[in-house]
Amino acid sequence: MPFVKRDETGKVISVSQERGPGFNEDLPNDDPALVAFFRSVGSEALPLYATDQDLIRVLEDVVGLLIGKGLILFTELPVEAQRKIMRRQQMRSEMGESLDLIGED
Repeated sequence: MPFVKRDETGKVISVSQERGPGFNEDLPNDDPALVAFFRSVGSEALPLYATDQDLIRVLEDVVGLLIGKGLILFTELPVEAQRKIMRRQQMRSEMGESLDLIGED
């Protein structure tokens, strides 16, 4: 169970996996105060996370462009990066045109 620190109004303001100074109260994972805390923290980071998928696609396109222009070789990338890129290319290929974000103009 996580340990929580509360403010003067009783609102959960911090969570720790370990008991420590100020973290004396343990709560079950489904406690409403704990759930509210994680929702508030998640909502602050949501705009950043929402752009992650777009940025991933941009990076894939940049890597593809660099390879296409011969500036880097695919085999120069770490093996795990090669696997991930190939897997995503395969998945996009299987999904076909449903991922065509720009289209033909």
